[in-house]
Amino acid sequence: MQFVHGYALAVAALTTTTTTAVGAFAPASSPRAFRSTAISPLGVTGQQAESIGPAQLLRKLKADLPQFDFLAEGHGNPANKIDVPDHVRAVLSKPNAPTREAENEERTHRIRSRAKQAAEDALELKGMLLGEEDEKAWWRTRRDIPKGGRAVTTEDPLTVLVAGGGLAGLVTAAACHSKGMKVAIFEQASSYAPYGGPIQIQSNALRAIQRINPEVYQELVNAGTCTADRVSGLKIGYRKGNKLAGLYDAGDWLVRFDTVGPALEAGLPATVVVDRPVIQQILVKYGLPEGTVRIASRVQSYENLGNGRGVKAILEDGTEAYADALVGADGIWSQVRKCIHELGDGAGGFAASGAAGGALDDAEARKLARDTVKIASQADRRYSGFTCYAALAPHRASNIEDVSYQILLGEKKYFVSTDGGGERQQWFALIREPAGGVDEVPTPEDPTPKLTRLRKEFACTGTGDQDGNVWDQFALELIEASSEDDIKRRDLYDGAPLLTTFDPRRLLNPWARGPVALCGDACHPMMPNLGQGGCQSTEDGYRLVEELSGVKNTREVPVALAKYSRVRVIRTAIVQGFAQLGSDLLVDFDLMMTIPLLGPFFLTMTQLSMPWILRFLYTPEF
Repeated sequence: MQFVHGYALAVAALTTTTTTAVGAFAPASSPRAFRSTAISPLGVTGQQAESIGPAQLLRKLKADLPQFDFLAEGHGNPANKIDVPDHVRAVLSKPNAPTREAENEERTHRIRSRAKQAAEDALELKGMLLGEEDEKAWWRTRRDIPKGGRAVTTEDPLTVLVAGGGLAGLVTAAACHSKGMKVAIFEQASSYAPYGGPIQIQSNALRAIQRINPEVYQELVNAGTCTADRVSGLKIGYRKGNKLAGLYDAGDWLVRFDTVGPALEAGLPATVVVDRPVIQQILVKYGLPEGTVRIASRVQSYENLGNGRGVKAILEDGTEAYADALVGADGIWSQVRKCIHELGDGAGGFAASGAAGGALDDAEARKLARDTVKIASQADRRYSGFTCYAALAPHRASNIEDVSYQILLGEKKYFVSTDGGGERQQWFALIREPAGGVDEVPTPEDPTPKLTRLRKEFACTGTGDQDGNVWDQFALELIEASSEDDIKRRDLYDGAPLLTTFDPRRLLNPWARGPVALCGDACHPMMPNLGQGGCQSTEDGYRLVEELSGVKNTREVPVALAKYSRVRVIRTAIVQGFAQLGSDLLVDFDLMMTIPLLGPFFLTMTQLSMPWILRFLYTPEF
């Protein structure tokens, strides 16, 4: 899952929760207590969570104050209904701004066909390590390395094992190969299943890939759809506000911005969206030697051989692999992380994302939702408070030529959509509720329980959703274009953005220990609001290998990996922290729309701050 540009939402949420005064407002629904029943009024297992803390007090105070209906009468500002305002159009019209091929039948066929072919190639295991080549792989033999290490030369290069064949693992391995290192990837999935839809490769990640392998970069750009050539931003999901704070009709823009301006300033390429299996196949074909990836292989544990003699990785089936370094790019439930930080026995688990997640059907997903609650407690991971429904709808969006990304904001939930290329829209419906909830099993009376729930959550006619809010019809436009089978659900977890330990070793080496290091979601899982999860993983891979490329003797590997983690931890912590804060409090954003003076001031400041926020994300150095 990849969202874009949600940093401003963190600022919105923070302002919301620190507000301490209100005046007289237009009518609002009264707050309700947290439900203790296991079945919600929508007929699904789980509970609807409520706003907590200062935001909940504000809502209660508002409901207790006198309400004046006339303040909510009227219509929203016509200027908030324009998709591309003049200030955005001016940037998009610059001579050096990217130009996108408009959606058409030929292009749609080309994009969809390539995605389909890449998925078929993955299922046929093209480029994978199999059979006789597997039996004589270089990593199977333990070398006799003297105490104190061996010299690293062009003829006898550094050797690296990578646990995990998702984006982080593939990029790291491609970076290793580009520096002349020997590298092998161990991926737990039995094939690269097309789970999760297209990925937004933002400008900073594209620059990292360009430096690693220009051919891979060019293939990705050629295969992708530019999303930086249109407007992005935040909308209100349903009618909200009053004459004192501003009136907003359903679907009115709150904040609009472009992403291409900051990218052009930094000399970076424009963001593109590419199908996940296409990315995987491009990296396997153009970034790695054939036979680099070994599937159905999960790194279970490792042994530091010490004194520059490398590491032994033990796979789940007992196979042993030897190299100078091991990189754990095995996702949020990383087994390598479990071993590095000596976590509980249940801390490592099956990853319902990346390469592995596509194997899940609804029955497996229901079981995994419950199991993940137990894994998270052992792995020191945080449940975000949101369950997420997602799908890639084969649908030409009504605003496709003007809008590439938008969020419809509401209380307790929000709806995100982004152009997936090839006349498809990738959408995410995030709903705040406790972890472990699952949808009902399909029955003859209700064969589509996920669609049934979403139609109620984002109702755009009649009395609207359970809180009486009538949503903008765009959400249901995409939901109705998706099939029940295509909609996937999972709870969203992340981790503490800063070090929550007093262990001096972890303070000096946040993600490394000896010749072993972590990258990607294994060390900084983040909420998807910024669309930077995969992008920061790409930066990780680049920086990690840059540090390893300076190693002259294998005894220097631990020092290089420790430096990599220290360099990366601050930037990723900032990105991770804001993504977390935004998701924690985003669903209280609608409260701002009813606070006089503060609401308009906040929106103005958010609009003005967006270029600076994007400049931080779109840096050419990492």
